[in-house]
Amino acid sequence: MRWGLHPRGPGAAALATARNLWVPPHLRCHPGWRGTTRRLLVRSVTGASNQLQNSSNGRYRDTVLLPQTSFPMKLLGRQQPDTELEIQQKCGFSELYSWQRERKVKTEFCLHDGPPYANGDPHVGHALNKILKDIANRYHMMRGSKIHFVPGWDCHGLPIEIKVLSELGGKAQNLSAVEIREKARSFAEAAIEKQRSAFIRWGIMADWNNCYYTFDGKYEAKQLRLFYQMYEKGLIYRSYKPVFWSPSSRTALAEAELEYNPEHVSRSIYVKFPLLKPSPKLVSLIDGSSPVSFLVWTTQPWTIPANQAVCYMPDSKYAVVKCSKSGDLYILAADKVTSIASVLETTLEVISTFSGVDLENGTCTHPLIPGKASPLLPANHVTMTKGTGLVHTAPAHGMEDYSVASQHNLSTDCLVDEDGVFTEVAGPELENKAVLEEGTDVVIKMLQASKHLLKEEKLVHSYPYDWRTKKPVVIRASKQWFVNITDIKATAKELLKKVKFIPGSALNAMVETMDRRPYWCISRQRVWGVPIPVFHHKTKDEFLINSQTTEHIIKLVEQHGSDVWWTHPPEQLLPQEVLSQVGGPDALEYVPGQDILDIWFDSGTSWSCVLPGTDQRADLYLEGKDQLGGWFQSSLLTSVATRKKAPFKTVVVHGFTLGEKGEKMSKSLGNVIDPDVVINGGQDQSKEPPYGADVLRWWVAESNVFTEVTIGPAALNAARDDINKLRNTLRFLLGNVSGFNPETDAIPVNDMYVIDQYMLHLLQDLANKITDSYKQYDFGKVVRLLRAFYTRELSNFYFSIIKDRLYCERAGDPGRRSCQTALAEILDVMVRSFAPILPHLAEEAFQHIPYVKEPKSVFRTGWIRTSSIWKKPGLEEAIEGACAMRDSFLGSIPGKNAAEYKVTIVIEPGLLFEIIEMLQAEETSSTSQLNELMMASQTTLLPEEPRTLTTDVIERKGTFLINLEGKEAATVTRGTWRTEL
Repeated sequence: MRWGLHPRGPGAAALATARNLWVPPHLRCHPGWRGTTRRLLVRSVTGASNQLQNSSNGRYRDTVLLPQTSFPMKLLGRQQPDTELEIQQKCGFSELYSWQRERKVKTEFCLHDGPPYANGDPHVGHALNKILKDIANRYHMMRGSKIHFVPGWDCHGLPIEIKVLSELGGKAQNLSAVEIREKARSFAEAAIEKQRSAFIRWGIMADWNNCYYTFDGKYEAKQLRLFYQMYEKGLIYRSYKPVFWSPSSRTALAEAELEYNPEHVSRSIYVKFPLLKPSPKLVSLIDGSSPVSFLVWTTQPWTIPANQAVCYMPDSKYAVVKCSKSGDLYILAADKVTSIASVLETTLEVISTFSGVDLENGTCTHPLIPGKASPLLPANHVTMTKGTGLVHTAPAHGMEDYSVASQHNLSTDCLVDEDGVFTEVAGPELENKAVLEEGTDVVIKMLQASKHLLKEEKLVHSYPYDWRTKKPVVIRASKQWFVNITDIKATAKELLKKVKFIPGSALNAMVETMDRRPYWCISRQRVWGVPIPVFHHKTKDEFLINSQTTEHIIKLVEQHGSDVWWTHPPEQLLPQEVLSQVGGPDALEYVPGQDILDIWFDSGTSWSCVLPGTDQRADLYLEGKDQLGGWFQSSLLTSVATRKKAPFKTVVVHGFTLGEKGEKMSKSLGNVIDPDVVINGGQDQSKEPPYGADVLRWWVAESNVFTEVTIGPAALNAARDDINKLRNTLRFLLGNVSGFNPETDAIPVNDMYVIDQYMLHLLQDLANKITDSYKQYDFGKVVRLLRAFYTRELSNFYFSIIKDRLYCERAGDPGRRSCQTALAEILDVMVRSFAPILPHLAEEAFQHIPYVKEPKSVFRTGWIRTSSIWKKPGLEEAIEGACAMRDSFLGSIPGKNAAEYKVTIVIEPGLLFEIIEMLQAEETSSTSQLNELMMASQTTLLPEEPRTLTTDVIERKGTFLINLEGKEAATVTRGTWRTEL
């Protein structure tokens, strides 16, 4: 039944399929609900009510059964965090993980913890991630699964090394590799302790004495074993290729270690490459009287000295144009003539057009090196979106450029060293000049001097920066170690189709990121990490690695940690049988390599070190969206490479945390939110009050975590208000089940009051929806469902109706026991529903349930329990219909006390009348279930209008709609309300 005036939403069920319907059998066969509510007549009884109130003078106060509970309505100031700490101690938060691991249960749920960096204090990003994981774990544990969750930390790498060196300042230059590693380890260990303490305080369930660390010797040993497996399969190789290079860190970087600065300013230039040798087609298109040049555009002028070719798109149209200013002839893409003419502030007259393929076998002159030819070469990476349709190609400084060089045997010599400055090979004018600074300036001046520069302009665009030093990187060829992802990419993408991604769009994002990656550079020129276990020949370009050398190193690392690479002499790092073959201890021909493994390889192999069983597949990976190109991908690639299997079944991806207005958090803006300040309050607690951990957890759960997540005072205050309303609801429930024992006092469902049965009907629906939302990791929906239920269904509706029955009837009266039976079930479902999100509040409430014997922890007692007999399809429609009449009545007396009025309801004879009659058997009653619902002094139910109406009657009419599906068709009945005073 749906009523137009009723805000509580539609009922939905079919009488034809009803089971345990509370209406009599003869009514269940009725083809539809017909009936029109003709009148709602309201008569004030204010005088009588006031007279009764005045005469009582409190004489009956002792006869009222008021709620009794010590559960506090609010926790003010320090009470909230202090209470949480007490609950953690009392309810055994620290033992919960070990307890659940010892249970004899069949199912196991494995959530693999992506390791946060051990390089700083805990922040709200940590809170978002760890709390989401904990909610998932607690839910699955309560559902009866044994949880496998081993927290971990990423302990190596550039972020930590740079922090250590920056703190040491000038002293860092004199440190040995071993000393740097010692200081980095100490720094990481201190950060781990800070983060661990915070995670425990947030209520994260784990065995915090058994975590995994990427600097642990056993972890490192397994990582090296996996490295060698990939090397043996030919999936890891050493090669000279262009990579992202950070001059500020003096190391190669992977794509996942870059961040793109959208405000980077480059000096973009248009350069002439004079035609040297025309292709046969070009000979026929130019008369030879004017100089002809290919027009090229680049945002990286410093790469021009390394030019080896100019690339074109074979299928595109190109044009020979004449410049009105100079009379020179230029060649560029036909589609770009108009836009380039505008940029050059001139007119370009098209002389002729031709296909790109007609440029084959032509050459042009290098603009800075007289006599050097740059061939014209076809390439598919040339696009028409930017530039001139002709691409300057420097193989040492571009991935696509390098690919062209490989096909055409071009030189790939690099003119730039590890510090990002030109080498001696670049010539005396450029030597020792930083390529992104003075080097760029000198190259542009050289082009001006040679009269090959047509135009220079500033370009603001997105450019890759080192994620830690926040300084720009360059692409630079060097000898590095790579993973050949080309050979495993197809298998990886096929396996991803079987993985569930939440949200679904994350799958495409991960595939696109993988497709953009030409190769994975896994070597770093630093010291704080796991060494690549190879030995380089002292004089030849050769290296040594085999199963014997690797196994020997693995055993040493397992025993002593990876420090052995720097602390042991080279002859001890090689097994005796190999040592004798390479010169022996006194004339050793090889030295240990100085490269370490990329930290993404460190963490990407965690599945092999942490996941249980022979399958070693996690049910869930849950991380931020940056891991689509980071940990998710490195985990997938290493797993596919070694065993052709994805390490995860489900991947949940969340957004980043932002300030309240959607801005990035930064100390300069003063909008950084410290989780410790959220929990314990700041120095000025009037501005930064102590909210406790549950407010932080509620904020995480209610946020739309699949996009960016905002946090600030408004969001935290709203979360606290929500929890306070929930506390009030719990207090009402706890107070009114005082003196009630479900084992002895509960009323059978079919004997309960109809309104109580209705609440159980709604409760089962709520429980199903909440369970399904947890299954989908949609914790925001859980919060919305709960909030709607405890504010609308309970506080605004049910609680307001039942107070008379609870407070005024005798303790053991069936009507009161019926109500308490419903309240006990509601309390149980509610506490379990929010327990994974608010474990402290759930435990606190659970401790206050009067009939729970020796309460230890709600988490040890299982998930929500409901009964199928709670579901009564016809019941919802009946109550919804009665509620529409109630709302119409209450709407006619705004601001007045409903108990001061008598109500007469007139319904024409038929099914609707018979159903409403089930709530009130007699014609007039002040104690019926219908009157309880109406909250009036008394209610009269009539099948026809009374013959006479007194003048003080308010008459209400309105529109309602009854839409109940029968066996064949829906029956729709309409009626109207109107008000008469």
